[in-house]
Amino acid sequence: MTLPPDQVRAMFDRITPAYDRMNRLMSLGMDGSWRALAVRASGVAPGDAALDVCCGTGDLAIELLDAVSTRGRVVGLDFSEAMLDAARRKSSQIEWLRGDALALPFADGEFAAATIGFGMRNLADPLRGFAELARVVRPGGRVVCLELTDPPAWAAPFARLWTDRAVPLLGRLIARETDAYRYLPASVHRFPPADELAAVMSRAGLRRVRFRRLSGGAVAVHVGTVPA
Repeated sequence: MTLPPDQVRAMFDRITPAYDRMNRLMSLGMDGSWRALAVRASGVAPGDAALDVCCGTGDLAIELLDAVSTRGRVVGLDFSEAMLDAARRKSSQIEWLRGDALALPFADGEFAAATIGFGMRNLADPLRGFAELARVVRPGGRVVCLELTDPPAWAAPFARLWTDRAVPLLGRLIARETDAYRYLPASVHRFPPADELAAVMSRAGLRRVRFRRLSGGAVAVHVGTVPA
């Protein structure tokens, strides 16, 4: 239900120069507070090791680094080299790796927590994606997914006006890119709604799965715990 991986990678390579600016515009400046909440939900503490998958230009991984401190370890993984180059320019204290979110190059239980922000809906197999995140997190650790979602019925007309009409226009004006900013809103409509996504996380082996809607329900933070 998404583009082939090579096409998704090429798309993100293209939009890298305007990516951060477009995120601020599309979120009306709220993306920073969403990431801060996701990091708090991860439960990481100073000295922990944390992983951010589909890290993009690195903002969520940098938030994780603030939480684990210089005594901890943060790895950011993405399949777009252009995105990783932008992330490397932001921080040299994070391990930036190119890799596949569906076949993570890490040992079982290597991290205290793992996050994925606005990337799960671009994976060909979300169930496998969550299973891989759960595999590399130690028992009792958390997997956190920050993602756009279809809002409740009362907010849907306003949300669709923004994502389906305004976002492609902004993409054309700011990023000089039309196809990507038509694909990205459409990917939200194809993605499972928040309650169904929680069920996917449970099927992937996570326990005590819960979610919280943000910003009128257009964004959700899902949290699951790796069982002992």
